[in-house]
Amino acid sequence: MRRIPSFPAMRAFEAAARLGSFARASKELHLTPSAVSHQVRALEHQLGRPLFHRVNRGATLTLEGERLLVSLSGAFDAIEAACAELNPPAASPLAVHCTPSFASRWLGPRLPTFMADNPAIGIRLSSSAEAVDLGRQLEIDVLIAYGRPPLGAGLQIIPLAAEEIAALCTPDLARSISAIDAAAIERLVWLNSSYSPVRWADWFALNTGLNPKACIGPTFDRGSLVISAAVQGLGIALESLRFAQDEVGSGHLVRLGAGEYRSIYRTLHFLCYRERDRTLAKIRKFCRWILGEEVAIHETGRFLDAQDGGRGHGGPEPQP
Repeated sequence: MRRIPSFPAMRAFEAAARLGSFARASKELHLTPSAVSHQVRALEHQLGRPLFHRVNRGATLTLEGERLLVSLSGAFDAIEAACAELNPPAASPLAVHCTPSFASRWLGPRLPTFMADNPAIGIRLSSSAEAVDLGRQLEIDVLIAYGRPPLGAGLQIIPLAAEEIAALCTPDLARSISAIDAAAIERLVWLNSSYSPVRWADWFALNTGLNPKACIGPTFDRGSLVISAAVQGLGIALESLRFAQDEVGSGHLVRLGAGEYRSIYRTLHFLCYRERDRTLAKIRKFCRWILGEEVAIHETGRFLDAQDGGRGHGGPEPQP
């Protein structure tokens, strides 16, 4: 039979001696200072010798206390290491970065499904419009880049589905516009998105042959803000239906021209991660889920178009 003193008492002594304070030891052990003091006194009683000099409300180690601290510290380190070998390391959360509009309009509403299906994977979501360098910003696991894929070696880049970028406005505003000509360009308010690579000049060149030097109107630094402004009747937005799907589905926004004008189809979002991380389960599961969502959305959109008789797109069906 092992003749070992009380383990709680030894733990209280080791913490008080290592931290140099009964009060600090009490915080680490989640005990009261009085309880720590009682545990240490019980150990001293069992060993038959003092371990601390108690003078003027302070305490310093005796020679026996210093010897015991060295031995217990090594023993506790060995116990901690042995337990760590048996316990799997805590899983780090999956850090995902994207633009604010993608986070609020697309990813955020869908994340609860992923989290429910993958409860062991924590998500840390961040967003900004600035470019991200996965080679330097190692705290990010997955980047959903906007506009164009990032440069750099050792990256896996998967383009997401091509998006429909359409001229959108309220039904009342759409009914008030008979044709898009030079006079209409001057009269109407054209809402601009400062970060979008698709410009009004692209849309006019595709649909009217006109090439206005500038579409004067408010400029926003978020696609979601452009959509909100269009819903409020402020003007006409040129935005991706990836972000405006709810507003178009509810009828708050319609395509300008009721099918007379063509939309622009372009790949704008790219799923990116480091090649060296391709075997990590959390990244594989997240990427597989996003690509599955893309397929489901595409199929739903094709079904709705068929139900609607294909009206409103004014352009070819993009391939998945």
